Amino acid sequence: MTSINDRLGSATEFVQVPRPSRIKRIFAFPNPVNEYAARITAGIVVVLALTAVLSGQIWLVAMISAGFVLRLAFGPRISPAAVLSVKVLAPLVGEPKLVPGPPKRFAQGIGAVLSIAALMLLVLGAPLAGWTLMVLLIIAASLESFLGLCLGCMIFGVLVRRGLIPASICEECANFSLRKA
Repeated sequence: MTSINDRLGSATEFVQVPRPSRIKRIFAFPNPVNEYAARITAGIVVVLALTAVLSGQIWLVAMISAGFVLRLAFGPRISPAAVLSVKVLAPLVGEPKLVPGPPKRFAQGIGAVLSIAALMLLVLGAPLAGWTLMVLLIIAASLESFLGLCLGCMIFGVLVRRGLIPASICEECANFSLRKA
């Protein structure tokens, strides 16, 4: 006669916890995110974008675009600015302040779209429109870096509350308020 433990053991030995696929792990974005690291990364974007606008260096816009695409696709693991922020600078600030990751990824997507559009406009000979988009990027990144006000995160929260982004992606985001320290 077998004991209950023997029967339970044999019944559960084939239960496997699903692991994320290799592709999902490669394109993973952290959740939660250290807000200090995000703000420092935004500060680096401000410095690079200001330098690009003031010097007229289109290659800097290409670097900024590449950084946004890398952060959007891979999180902070590959982007040089994000690695510097996460591994070196944010730990100097102190204990991490954790915030939801999905809105930060959405904000990286907006940054990617703006900077790629600016780059395309600059390359295609529409400098006023291209540099205007870069100024808008500087404003948004400055709000994030200096005030902790993430416009992309706010837009994400509105889209969740309107049902355009499923609330299951970020329950906390559906309850986002303008209370910011």
